Amino acid sequence: MCPATNPETLPRVQSSPRKGSQTRDRLLDLAYDAIIAKGFAGTSIEELVEAAGITKSGFFYHFKDKNDLARQLLKRYLHENEVVLDQLEARARELSDDPLHAFLIFLKLYSEMVRDVIAQHPGCIVSTLTYQDRLFDDSVVRLNREGMLAWRARFMRWLEEIVVLHRPRVDVDIRDLADQMTVVIDGGIIMQRALADPELLERQAMLHRAMIRCLFCDN
Repeated sequence: MCPATNPETLPRVQSSPRKGSQTRDRLLDLAYDAIIAKGFAGTSIEELVEAAGITKSGFFYHFKDKNDLARQLLKRYLHENEVVLDQLEARARELSDDPLHAFLIFLKLYSEMVRDVIAQHPGCIVSTLTYQDRLFDDSVVRLNREGMLAWRARFMRWLEEIVVLHRPRVDVDIRDLADQMTVVIDGGIIMQRALADPELLERQAMLHRAMIRCLFCDN
């Protein structure tokens, strides 16, 4: 569910107003943009400290090494992503008591958000770190995997509510269906970037929504 995070627009955990905390957040913002643009391997500590206007020792005050930077960046992303998904789910469930209809509303809200976020940040931090997993220690790889499993668990819980009331028209593995949104989004990001088609990802998200509707709706 990568597009659910945009450093400029999403809520943040309240941090201390101290200058050190502000510098740390600034470094994470800069790292996010650089990694999305050119990957983790192509992002250097030197360019980050220059952009932040600090010394290299200032960087190491906040992060033990580049691997620690990746770990902290991923932790922040996964937390912010959960906040956004919680907000969209709460809004969707407010609009319908039926879990299927609420889920369809959620997918519509998500597709609209995707359109705006990807226009500013055309990439996925989770995919980037996954592709370059040999650069990191086990803690980063494990954290990345746990984030994906959390997305699966979220949608499995919702789909399990749906199948109680709406029997699917064909046999389907709920776990695979729960994973499909992440597959659609990450695949859509790749194609949208490769084909320079700014509306592709939103169309794919809405196509996934149409498939869910056809799979479960009675008419």
